[in-house]
Amino acid sequence: MTASRIQTTSSTIGGRDPQPQKDRRLDGVDVAAILDGHFAKTDAPPSELADAFHVVHVPIHRNEHIAAAALRADRQRVRQTGRWLVRHSTDRCAATVGLALLATDRAEDDIPLIQTIGLLSNRFGALAAEALQRRRGGGEALLWLAKRVAGWGRVYIVEALCRHGGYASRSWLLRHACDGDFLNGYFAGQVATTAHLHEAITSRRSTMTWSTTPADS
Repeated sequence: MTASRIQTTSSTIGGRDPQPQKDRRLDGVDVAAILDGHFAKTDAPPSELADAFHVVHVPIHRNEHIAAAALRADRQRVRQTGRWLVRHSTDRCAATVGLALLATDRAEDDIPLIQTIGLLSNRFGALAAEALQRRRGGGEALLWLAKRVAGWGRVYIVEALCRHGGYASRSWLLRHACDGDFLNGYFAGQVATTAHLHEAITSRRSTMTWSTTPADS
């Protein structure tokens, strides 16, 4: 094979020129622009956004551009829009934007709604965790979710629980956070630090119960 053929082969994928890699710092800019346009119209209902995000990339984690758009708008409208999108969207992109809007707020009344959508944790877990940790009572809500989700969603929730769960979650973190799934490796160190694992192992006053199984003779 000639050098030119090797160069052509290495620079193409499936017969097409490789696409330039997108600047990840621009993620969320398109969503923010749609939100800015919507909130600029004072009489625009939330339902106007139901199908507005099909053609743009919607981040599933906290995004500075989307958060900034929410902070530029009227707080009450942002809250109402976020609630409507989470409750009524038939499109997951619009529901994700709604949850992102609620993640910029602190209203405790939204905790049950955030918990419910957070159960679909692979898609909504990261933003649900962000939204709950901003609210009074969010630690208990995070613990409730942590007991019910799996996969990547569980990673997001447990990480948030380590940051904001408080003393009440220590016992659960010690006993149940690391359940043998390979994804535990993403948060095992945080769990050990937050739950004071060393103290639990070495203290005579530890409430942990250890059992041993006699070896087969």
